[in-house]
Amino acid sequence: MASNNGDVKLIGAWASPYVMRPRIALNVKSVEYEFLQEQFGSKSELLLKSNPVHKKIPVLLHNGKPICESSIIVEYIDEVWSSGPSILPSDPYDRAVARFWAAYLDEKWFPNVRGAAAASSEEAKNAAVDQLKEGMALLEGAYVEISKGKDFFGGEKIGFIDIAFGSMLAWLRALQVMLGGVKLLDEEKTPGLCKWAAKFSADPAVKDVLPETEKIIEFAKLLVAKIKAAAASS
Repeated sequence: MASNNGDVKLIGAWASPYVMRPRIALNVKSVEYEFLQEQFGSKSELLLKSNPVHKKIPVLLHNGKPICESSIIVEYIDEVWSSGPSILPSDPYDRAVARFWAAYLDEKWFPNVRGAAAASSEEAKNAAVDQLKEGMALLEGAYVEISKGKDFFGGEKIGFIDIAFGSMLAWLRALQVMLGGVKLLDEEKTPGLCKWAAKFSADPAVKDVLPETEKIIEFAKLLVAKIKAAAASS
């Protein structure tokens, strides 16, 4: 399959959960690619040229053609390298469900991770944590229903929801430490997700992509400082 890959490059940054998604998807499909890392705090000319609308990572370059937005990139990878394991479900309803939960994670759940990490007051932090805990309960229920007793949301193998949520695990673990041991992955309240997270993190397509918790914590501190400095200056 490697001979049919064409020229595959990914513009991104190691710490971004949205960049981890296409990296994991490419690994699932056994696609060789070149990882072009952006520097923190700056944007390369290649990035600005490749994604002139949003000017954001990740961007997949396949034979020189750019594909933007993490979930769209993962779907593109699944369609182009169709001989590898399927990432999206084959059933239309199951595909719709997978897209729904991916959108929920992006629009509702992960913003609370950022909110809790960068909260300027105890009240704001607690509100974000409460929202995260409510979200974890919803995701636990979704996992039990969708996985049907298998290891992953995608069943026997990593699927679309696994990639969407799993890409955020490093940040979730870092946040738990940064908040003084707040339990979001809780063996009593989210036993299914705890087992899922361990399986997902150990998968060969994932284990070299997810950063170590301490490394994310160091990066998060820099990011939070930048956010607070920007807020203070405005």
